[in-house]
Amino acid sequence: MTIRVVIADDQEMVRTGLTHMINADPALQVVGAAEDGRIALAMIADLKPDVCVLDIRMPSMTGLEVTQRLASDPNAPKIVIVTTYDREEYLLEALQAGASGFVVKDAPAAVLTGAIHAAANGDALISPSLTHRLIDTYVDAHPISRDESSALTPREAEVLAAVCAGATNDEIADQLHMALSTVKGHISSMMHKTAATNRVKLVIWAYRNTEIRPS
Repeated sequence: MTIRVVIADDQEMVRTGLTHMINADPALQVVGAAEDGRIALAMIADLKPDVCVLDIRMPSMTGLEVTQRLASDPNAPKIVIVTTYDREEYLLEALQAGASGFVVKDAPAAVLTGAIHAAANGDALISPSLTHRLIDTYVDAHPISRDESSALTPREAEVLAAVCAGATNDEIADQLHMALSTVKGHISSMMHKTAATNRVKLVIWAYRNTEIRPS
């Protein structure tokens, strides 16, 4: 099933580049491209995409404002924020607003498409370059108690390390010589054990409760 995507960025060259990158994945299709947040909201209402890729800074209405407007709608598309500003405060604002992904514009295309796939599947994914700063900022502000009852199996620990390194499910399957369904099963099991509701929170749990550290 094709994942339908609306993108929004105030720069035409960026919109064109994002469209090419996303459409290069046969499972993704850009169905609309907006030049600001207000137009994006109208497109979302009309086209009903699965995922929206929004620039964090746009005229008329920012990507964060669009995300906040959609937060109370249970049928709203998932949101992936893109930005040239790799600052942790923007990342935290995006996550708090309800975004399911945060990608810097100089990240490889695979990071963007991986974030779109993760969002469509109800997960969250951020650019690996921001992981360390996320942990430094978010974990200190939101303490997580160690839970000895949530011990992971050795194989789960291997998968978790790969998740923390920013690997997608497909990449983890290749690296650890697992079936994709097995990777998904391990991640689902770890989320249940740790009470993490998405990939980002699973990474946060890992840095508070294991020996894994940012690379």
